[in-house]
Amino acid sequence: MLVTAIEQRRKSMSAVYIDGEFAMQLDTMTLLANKVRVGMTLTDEQLQELVKQSEVSRAKEKALYLITYRDHSQKELTEKIRRTYSSETAEEVAETMQKLGLVNDEEYARKYANELLRKKHMSPRAIAYKLREKGISQEIITLVSEELTYDPVSEITEILDRKYPDYAHDEKIKRRAVAYLQRMGWNWSDIKSAMT
Repeated sequence: MLVTAIEQRRKSMSAVYIDGEFAMQLDTMTLLANKVRVGMTLTDEQLQELVKQSEVSRAKEKALYLITYRDHSQKELTEKIRRTYSSETAEEVAETMQKLGLVNDEEYARKYANELLRKKHMSPRAIAYKLREKGISQEIITLVSEELTYDPVSEITEILDRKYPDYAHDEKIKRRAVAYLQRMGWNWSDIKSAMT
């Protein structure tokens, strides 16, 4: 297959024409790194390798964009990249970001757990559930949960004061508050202590 033209496109992409017809768009840096030029002959294997390298390069750019926007767990990053690229590429890129230290599940879990405790006043049980949803390993969840410092009664009181200020005067609001607190993972004895 003869490369008959390469045209620069937007967002660091180039259109590659093979045998006079448009074949595909590839990452310009991939083309430069592999010294692909007009007049060059490519085999099917070489072309597939270029496509793979281009996809990985673009997936890395997306990963870098995502992690500069906010922290992600490795699983979360993989899932977001998978929306655009293949599963294999997504896993490879997320693993690369982890090896480079740009994605750290333990640090992410610690920050996220503290945020859920301080801002939403969730119980450690609910926090562990949320961390599991983000793909954090049980080992890290256990470690982070042991590091959390909190007083269940004061956390529950904070929720009651903010969200249900009239719970003491209205039985319906009190039942609603108890149901909400249980959904947040707090146990009945702590809820009862905070309400008395």
